[in-house]
Amino acid sequence: MKKALKKLASQLHLWLGISSGLVVFIVALTGSLLVFEDELEPVIDSKFHIAAIHEGKPRLPLDLLTAKVSDAFPNKKLLRVTIEREADRNVIFGLKNGKKEKDILSVAVDPYSGQIASYRIEQDAFFSVVLRLHRYLCLEETGKAITGISCVMFLIIMITGLVMWWPNRKNRKQRFTIKWNAKFKRLNWDLHAILGFYALPFVFVIAITGLVWSYKWVNNIIFMTFDGIPQQKREAPANIQPIDNHKDIFFQKIYTQTNQQLPNPGKIVITLADSDSLSVTVSKADDHAAINNIVNFLYFDKNNGQLIKKRLYAEETKGMKVRRLIYPIHTGSLLGWPTKILAFLTALIAASLPVTGVIIWLGKKKKGNKVARAGAVDSRNVRRKSVVTN
Repeated sequence: MKKALKKLASQLHLWLGISSGLVVFIVALTGSLLVFEDELEPVIDSKFHIAAIHEGKPRLPLDLLTAKVSDAFPNKKLLRVTIEREADRNVIFGLKNGKKEKDILSVAVDPYSGQIASYRIEQDAFFSVVLRLHRYLCLEETGKAITGISCVMFLIIMITGLVMWWPNRKNRKQRFTIKWNAKFKRLNWDLHAILGFYALPFVFVIAITGLVWSYKWVNNIIFMTFDGIPQQKREAPANIQPIDNHKDIFFQKIYTQTNQQLPNPGKIVITLADSDSLSVTVSKADDHAAINNIVNFLYFDKNNGQLIKKRLYAEETKGMKVRRLIYPIHTGSLLGWPTKILAFLTALIAASLPVTGVIIWLGKKKKGNKVARAGAVDSRNVRRKSVVTN
């Protein structure tokens, strides 16, 4: 029974690994980069993110910065404004740049001088490309299906790998220790099997949380489990003031009220609804929270900038609170640097597994071919001896 189980596990591990190996390699490698996106993005594109602070110079009002962007790009509709918590960061304006929702032109404005520091097509930015590779191989819905199926395969591969790795009395010590001074073949096996074993719990959690973005039904399981109903669509409430009378202090008024209502440090994103009848949505991260991805929402009247509604994290449903944990668990940002480093190393190990696995498979295939050739030679020799004898 045990032999049959291990044989089945071996076959599943092999063929699912061959089928999904390249996708797992790409997804894991890009995932390792995305772990440190927040830290690397300002370094990679410093002109876009870092402002030239003038000593003692105050920040200019947001509405003045908005006017600068409108003058520079008069035919582009404003979608959102992003204000980072750090004092040396530019304010980022997201403008509609095409028919699709993802077609965004991002404009970085120095909040101290009012000068446009840089702009870029957001889809062409380095980490935007990395994220699209990670989620759907830059192939839209087709790629999303491929990564989703590959992720499920990878979960099965991990389970079958554990079955194959499971030690007996004779090899127990070997299964927990990497023999660094061994020959390449043995070392490669150890790196695949033993590193895979130690990383398995973390890789499994990262992979299974990744299914939330691949399959809507996985996302709904969270809400059905904790709320008893599927996830409800959230929409900004309607404006109360019927007439537009905000003049030139609209965004600055919203920004000031947001900091008054939510005094904690954190990134602020002001999002304008497509419909003029709906209010402005403002999200602010809580960087004082014990865990990452704690965000509060405020809604302001689009016509006069008055606060209409609050949606605070403390008042969210259990399902939404659990759902908000998925992203920091998946990316390793849950508890800051310690979990980020752990996620980074885990992703690198996951990326290495298809490589070491293919090397093991090629080695076995080569060995099998040698045995087959040796068997063929022996058969020919036997036939020759038989002819001579006769």
